[in-house]
Amino acid sequence: MTHRPLGSSGLSIRPFVLGGNVFGMTAGRDASFAVLDRFVENGGGMIDTADVYSAWVPGHKGGESESMMGAWLKENGARGDVLIATKVGMMPGGLKPERIREAVQGSLERLGVETIDLYFAHKDDPDVPLDEVLGAFAELLNAGIVRAIGASNYSTDRLAEALRVADEKGLPRYSVVQPELNLLDRAQYQGALQNLCVAEGLGVVTYFSLASGYLSGKYRGADDLGKSPRGGRVKPYLEGKGPAMLEAMDAIAAETGASLSQIALAWVAAQPGVTAPIASATSVEQLDEIMGAEDLVPSDEQLAALTAAGA
Repeated sequence: MTHRPLGSSGLSIRPFVLGGNVFGMTAGRDASFAVLDRFVENGGGMIDTADVYSAWVPGHKGGESESMMGAWLKENGARGDVLIATKVGMMPGGLKPERIREAVQGSLERLGVETIDLYFAHKDDPDVPLDEVLGAFAELLNAGIVRAIGASNYSTDRLAEALRVADEKGLPRYSVVQPELNLLDRAQYQGALQNLCVAEGLGVVTYFSLASGYLSGKYRGADDLGKSPRGGRVKPYLEGKGPAMLEAMDAIAAETGASLSQIALAWVAAQPGVTAPIASATSVEQLDEIMGAEDLVPSDEQLAALTAAGA
């Protein structure tokens, strides 16, 4: 499998990143371990998680995903087979330097690792000067407990400012960006942010790459919303461009034999500047399916049809 350089991070990854948001939430220990084991069997790569996963679930406080991954790493001994990306910034304290220092130690302990390969600012914190945020990340990089840093959910202007501040003050640059991007939700990435990422040589890994599962074709109507706990989140897609997009995807599935999930992920992976889409799985069968997107190369005509369906 061809690897792609992840911006200037020094890391390279396959055109697929495994989302860890489901571990400890909709995937319990057995399911999580099975998916992670198969991920390594399939060649591994990068796993994306965050300290906040899954604090929104009643009875959870955050860190559940990292703890599940840490338990798996301890049992499986697969640290050398995977790259780990995690995040800070969504929990109380935001991106205050003292919060970053505290949070990274918590993530390291839960994951049971000595080094985080890619550490994201999970969202911009306008209350903390950018040089203070980058200065805190510099401490982690210099200490060798973080290999590279990235920014998620930053506007184009704030990302550009962060890069400028880094250059002017000799601080580390964000080398990777994590925006929302899928066939139906393009506004956050396409346009100005995409142009900036390409111009600055930033790596891009995208979240919600399957539109919360809608683009799998699982939810064709209101009666399907009860098929999973995420059904309510996809309800808005049942109107607007959603049905037309599924129709366009169905046509390509008939031509290629690929599943709708594979088609959706292959489209994201083909977008200028994108290094890899992120997608999660709660079963081995689901993981095998979505990782099959790496082998799908849609034609120019097929990519154009998908792009037009969501325009």
